[in-house]
Amino acid sequence: MKLEHLMEYAITLTYPPDDTPVGPHGTRRIYTFTGGSFEGPRLKGKVLPQGGDWLLRGADGIGRVDYRATLETDDGAQIYLQLHGINRTDPTRPPRPEGEPAEYGDRYYMVTPRFETGDERYAWLNGLVCVGEGKPVQGGVAHRIYAVVND
Repeated sequence: MKLEHLMEYAITLTYPPDDTPVGPHGTRRIYTFTGGSFEGPRLKGKVLPQGGDWLLRGADGIGRVDYRATLETDDGAQIYLQLHGINRTDPTRPPRPEGEPAEYGDRYYMVTPRFETGDERYAWLNGLVCVGEGKPVQGGVAHRIYAVVND
């Protein structure tokens, strides 16, 4: 198996997030998506201003990412993106203030996106297993997404 670059995207979101009271699994931080863009070898377009991240920050310090977004390609196709993952800081590095930009690899921020579309031009996305890495950027987050393909 190998990884093939699928796309990179940046999503803008609301700050500060809406926090729910601490529950049995931690604090839920809800970020609303306000827009963004994506581009890859076979995809290009914008992130629609809807959806969000229902991040669960546990007492263990681990953030459990739970994104839902709608992408719109430059040629008008809509693609639903659902993404789960883990976002945790490196305990050997000083913590960064929330929303401060970072580089890929500055923290463990790994995701598993899943795509859905009814548009035949992009139906190939429905059958992919994907992985990615994330980072905070000014005003939001960015992810590099890779498809897992056969050798």
